[in-house]
Amino acid sequence: MCVVTQEARILIDAGISAKKIVEGLLGAGIEPETVDAVFITHEHTDHTAGLRVFLQRCPVTVYGTHETLQSVIAGFGGKPLPTELFRSITPGTVVTVRDAEVSACYTSHDAAKSVAYGVRANGKYFAMATDLGCYDNTIVNHLSGADAVLIESNYDRDMLLVGPYSYSLKQRVMGARGHLSNDDCGSLMVSIMHRGLKHIILGHLSKENNYPELALKSAECVLAKNWRYTEPCPKLTVAKRDFPTEEISF
Repeated sequence: MCVVTQEARILIDAGISAKKIVEGLLGAGIEPETVDAVFITHEHTDHTAGLRVFLQRCPVTVYGTHETLQSVIAGFGGKPLPTELFRSITPGTVVTVRDAEVSACYTSHDAAKSVAYGVRANGKYFAMATDLGCYDNTIVNHLSGADAVLIESNYDRDMLLVGPYSYSLKQRVMGARGHLSNDDCGSLMVSIMHRGLKHIILGHLSKENNYPELALKSAECVLAKNWRYTEPCPKLTVAKRDFPTEEISF
């Protein structure tokens, strides 16, 4: 994901190949060399697979928790990058990147101190939260007041239960350090609704245990039942897995 402000260009995670990252940036009219920073939520390969090669082309600063960065660097497997590229963050503090202020909060996931990020710039706020098996007031506060949010809608519970995953993997996905279901996503949406919320992006959908149409329908039902403001409902979008999602401006 690339967040673009008036001055800053910030990547959040790099889970696809560097080739696809570059193609996506160029398709959006962004030269890869103009990216200012990469913020990593956690070390799992679906969030870091393209990072090493991308950094070889565009050696920008990479932020993440100390534990996350240590795990990411260890995963490079004997192909080190300059250590000065990596900077640890602590949730509760703010990192300034040009005109953007980036904040973080911890998430409940089976990773090394995973986080969610928020980007504030020019009076607007974008926040995201994926890869979390459960949420609490910290996550709600992190997402509250945002103009646009990306929330995990990973799986449909019925599809997961009857699907091909092993019993242990199903338990992991549904556990407190796993992922949010479509229903969990809907409950979180209700907790953060406010009249200024313009966009909701449903993200990190499972290829095996969800369909974009199913996640979208679930979220539409939640909005229809719970939106009580005179302002229009937020626009719902499903993030694509391997290709750029449509540009969202706010």
